[in-house]
Amino acid sequence: MAKQKATNVTWQDGEVSREDRFSILRQRGATVWFTGLSGSGKSTIAVALERALFNIGKLSYRLDGDNVRLGINKNLGFSEEDRTENIRRIGEVAKLFGDAGVISLSSFISPYKADRDEVRSLHEAAGLEFIEVFVDCSLAEAEKRDPKGLYKRARAGEIKNFTGIDDPYETPVDPEIHLKTDEMTVEQEVEIILDHLRQNGFIMQQQIPSADNTTNTASL
Repeated sequence: MAKQKATNVTWQDGEVSREDRFSILRQRGATVWFTGLSGSGKSTIAVALERALFNIGKLSYRLDGDNVRLGINKNLGFSEEDRTENIRRIGEVAKLFGDAGVISLSSFISPYKADRDEVRSLHEAAGLEFIEVFVDCSLAEAEKRDPKGLYKRARAGEIKNFTGIDDPYETPVDPEIHLKTDEMTVEQEVEIILDHLRQNGFIMQQQIPSADNTTNTASL
């Protein structure tokens, strides 16, 4: 847990509440946290889910592992300490997105249970939802896919601290959603997540008048 270094700082509330933001967006901010081995399909699912949410008028934003390492986390490597700080920082960013009313789609290997639990605790303390999605894929299948050629390089000793090869991956114990990417299509996986968001009230419903003056319920 990171310690607060700055002193004499206090959270400043504004005149627009979180519920005001949720209301105007007609959705509840939350973090959908994809965790799994490299090559398991985390980013692929997040990209497809972002498009599916956009198609029904919902605002989301992807926080991808590679993308954040090109910016906010560009000074971090892949040691255990740096991985922990990487996840802590993105957990804080995701929490801010959630407070703004955005559904953040965070795709990170995040191999250590303690780090994922800390991000969950950050959200719980802020009264925000953390939805852990275990993107389950066997190491053999992930190596077979190897979209970036990283496993091959790790096996050759060119990459150190690579999850699944010389660094561990701690499997989620009780994730909100468990996807088996070597058994499901991307479309099936996206629909499972959408169903969870609908059933738990993250995607609000609105009555829309039709041409014959009846009403239809649609996600907006």
